[in-house]
Amino acid sequence: MNNSKELDKSEKVVLVGIELTGDNPEAVIESMKELARLAQTAGGTIVGQLMQKKEKPSPATFLGKGKAQEAAQLCLETEADVLICDRELSSTQTRNLEEITKTRVIDRSRLILDIFALGAKTREGKLQVELAQINYLLPRLTGQGLLMSRLGGGIGTRGPGETKLEMDRRRIRKRIVDLKKTLEEIKCHRRIIREGRTDYLPQVSIVGYTNSGKSTLLNMLTGSEVLAEDKLFATLDTTTRSLLLPNNEKILITDTVGFINNLPHHLVAAFRATLEELQEADLLLHIIDSSHPNATNQEKTVIKVLESLGAGDKPIITVYNKSDLLEGEYPQLSGSRDKGVFISAVTGYGIDGLLQKIASTIERRRIRKTFFLSFANSNLLKLLYDKGKVIKEEHLYQGLSIEVEMEEIWANKVEALLKAEKTAQIADK
Repeated sequence: MNNSKELDKSEKVVLVGIELTGDNPEAVIESMKELARLAQTAGGTIVGQLMQKKEKPSPATFLGKGKAQEAAQLCLETEADVLICDRELSSTQTRNLEEITKTRVIDRSRLILDIFALGAKTREGKLQVELAQINYLLPRLTGQGLLMSRLGGGIGTRGPGETKLEMDRRRIRKRIVDLKKTLEEIKCHRRIIREGRTDYLPQVSIVGYTNSGKSTLLNMLTGSEVLAEDKLFATLDTTTRSLLLPNNEKILITDTVGFINNLPHHLVAAFRATLEELQEADLLLHIIDSSHPNATNQEKTVIKVLESLGAGDKPIITVYNKSDLLEGEYPQLSGSRDKGVFISAVTGYGIDGLLQKIASTIERRRIRKTFFLSFANSNLLKLLYDKGKVIKEEHLYQGLSIEVEMEEIWANKVEALLKAEKTAQIADK
């Protein structure tokens, strides 16, 4: 399917949101603004918007009966092609809303999946999106209404997973198994390549809310030309470049997919293999759009996702980007603000300070550790001498005991390599 053809004609979109009892009104407004940007990223033109204050969503129609009729009238008047709800819908809610409004209905999760389908370029990225789409759609296959009748016909209907919706549930479940197996093979292949590297460079990963300027920062730091656009989820596939720090230490720095509030759990699960790269990182650069009015909540969202991925305890440098857009005093962003670095990835402001902070953060994590190298892994001796200060060396019958003072990053890498070697030896027996 040629996705570019889908966007030749911008679809007319009506947005619908609910403010539930106990919700923060400002957060609801910000979420709707974000939904509008998501819809525009998917190729839509916003022609209308409805909000309703309600104790809880209607199990049948999401909106109340009166508001659902109001939505139908708005869709009719604006000739809307699609109605997008800011919360996840059940298949029943979707079907009933479509019958009332006579308009295709999708929710926030499906919209984000659609954007990922448009943006995935690599084989792994496409497989991850397909897995996420199928997992999302599987419980919703019964009674898809207008959505099923318009496959391939606009926002919320794109991507590699969409052409497989007419398979029966058994075939779909088999496809899920096959996709997971293929993604696991890709993950294992990537791990083998990583473990087979001989340069052992420190790994730094750039993380942050979508559109915070991660790709722009990577380009500024490394002189690369990674796509950097002012739209949500411009980057889906990870990109790694080498970078020479002020202390002449070489590192690898990786740009990652952006996070977002209420990121669909199917998407997180599908992209877990890629996001698990964060667990291998020695240092994280958490990029925050300091000019954004909702910067504090965006920061909390990213921290929450990192914790769910098992990377919450990683060393983090907080980087407040887009400081050139700030007026007056810097906003109170978080308790860690005084430890962060204010930069502009566009103008280059603060970049030298950031590089110095990266270098010093890596340098100061030095520890003293004793390793035992058998004759089978004596090749690591050069690494220990290159990256550490040898304190004591003792030759034993079965190998070498060596005490070294070195950066914790390198000590952990040597320990991981020794563990991998031992595991391989046991497997060979």
